[in-house]
Amino acid sequence: MVRTPLTPEERERGERLGRLLREARGDRSMTEIAANAGISAETLRKIETGRAPTPAFFTVAALAGVLGLSMDEVAERCVPAPV
Repeated sequence: MVRTPLTPEERERGERLGRLLREARGDRSMTEIAANAGISAETLRKIETGRAPTPAFFTVAALAGVLGLSMDEVAERCVPAPV
């Protein structure tokens, strides 16, 4: 299976998501947040570092819930403003 290359916008959105999640996690451990969201710490690490820039919706929703973020806030902070 060949994966379609990501667009620059998709990569930027992934980087924004990673920054938002790191900020919201604060001093809490990656392992704790990942376990509470039902994902592996490695998956969270990949999302936070932008190596997994297009995580599944339900993964993002689970992380947002654990971190106390609304999906509206996630969308607002991760989608670049139109130019």
